[in-house]
Amino acid sequence: MTRYPLEDCLQRIPNHFSLCAIASKRARQLARGAPSEIPVGTHKSTVLSLMEISRGLVGVGVLDENDLPLAERSAVEFSPLEFPYD
Repeated sequence: MTRYPLEDCLQRIPNHFSLCAIASKRARQLARGAPSEIPVGTHKSTVLSLMEISRGLVGVGVLDENDLPLAERSAVEFSPLEFPYD
């Protein structure tokens, strides 16, 4: 994980518990398909959430937002295996 946005995040949100709650909620939103405020590139949702917080694009208000629903997984059907030596 990158270290540089963490110090910037603590300047914007000095309470470690609040920062953790905000960053984790925003990371869950991003992982579930919420649009990012910055270009995604190859960053994972946790790093993106910290970058958004460090730039002042996301704040305490994210805690009041509703959670996005989980993406539905398609059911995989398996056919029975046939052994040629039975």
